[in-house]
Amino acid sequence: MTTWYEGPLAAFDTETTGVDVETDRIVSAAVVVQDAPGTRPRITRWLVNPGVPVPEAATAVHGLTEEHLQHNGRWPAPVVYEIAEQLAEHAALGRPLVVMNAPFDLTLLDRELRRHRASSLDRWLESAPLRVLDPRVLDKHLDRYRKGRRTLADLCAHYEVTLQDAHDAAADALAAMDVVRALGRRFAARLERLSPADLHTLQANWHAAQARGLQAWFARSGSEEVVSTEWPLRPALPAAA
Repeated sequence: MTTWYEGPLAAFDTETTGVDVETDRIVSAAVVVQDAPGTRPRITRWLVNPGVPVPEAATAVHGLTEEHLQHNGRWPAPVVYEIAEQLAEHAALGRPLVVMNAPFDLTLLDRELRRHRASSLDRWLESAPLRVLDPRVLDKHLDRYRKGRRTLADLCAHYEVTLQDAHDAAADALAAMDVVRALGRRFAARLERLSPADLHTLQANWHAAQARGLQAWFARSGSEEVVSTEWPLRPALPAAA
């Protein structure tokens, strides 16, 4: 029987105006689908005019200028609808969705749906839930004592995955998928009997434990930064916030 990491996977990634999921906006996104390792991926891309200024710091990361997005990007409302529609289709098919640092990309999509469609990601997933595979959470749990950073570029180097055009949404999504496949093979003895649904539940617990550990480290360092334990989607803030 084909294991989940050798079978069909989808992957989702965004590029944004910044790193605050409550206020920043999507400027590009991609969904990548691959039926098996080594087969040609099917890629859907979106370019978005966010309707707000694009900071130079963000442009320095992904290369998308405010002028380029104004001339070539689509308005956010139809784009976030199309993205949510695709993710719901993958959920209905039972196809696992790879999202590197899922609480960022999925929460940002949720906030854009609320902002532009008076909707939410949960509404799109009422009939079938996502089965998310987050390479960051998986790697931190399965190889917890390895030192060093765990960005997508770091994981690609560690698992010998080629990352071309870093910070292009499609390239990052495909690389994250390849990392998950490589990670699955490396830790096959611990993963092959687990279904994507099992792993989704486990990752929620693993991420919460990882977040509590980071929160404790911040406290010892005198930092007031708050680390969310929610995965793969952070709940919406109360309206008063």
